[in-house]
Amino acid sequence: METISGYELKEFNRVYKEMDDLYHEIALKLGLSDSAFIILYALCEQGNGCLQKDICAQAFVSKQTINSSIRRLEKKGILFLEPGKGRDMHICLTEMGRQFVQEKIVPVVQMENSVFSGMSPIESAELLRLNRKYLEQFREKVGAFLNGTAKRP
Repeated sequence: METISGYELKEFNRVYKEMDDLYHEIALKLGLSDSAFIILYALCEQGNGCLQKDICAQAFVSKQTINSSIRRLEKKGILFLEPGKGRDMHICLTEMGRQFVQEKIVPVVQMENSVFSGMSPIESAELLRLNRKYLEQFREKVGAFLNGTAKRP
């Protein structure tokens, strides 16, 4: 078995895990599961009434996970579903949900924006550019691996 030997990869994985842990800690402190936090964050970002499939696509979380969390948030009185076209269901915040998002989720978005504001435009553009580049190259290699056409490095 080949081990991870490159400093850059180890550091990238550590930073990625630390970011993931930070969002998990935020969700826990707010009394939410990770998926419930994702739903409320998406409603904050996409607007009230967005579709479940849009949240799944944005967050790369399975439909089943999001659906289970929607049901729990519905029972807590945070949101409700409104029929849309065909089988589409719009996810809408209740008054209590709007207040919760305003008090708990919006400050997280504001902190994230503050971090980007603390960077120069060049730094923030470079951060995004390099993350996209890594993702695109990794996606290509994963595709080749899964299709059986990967070349050994």
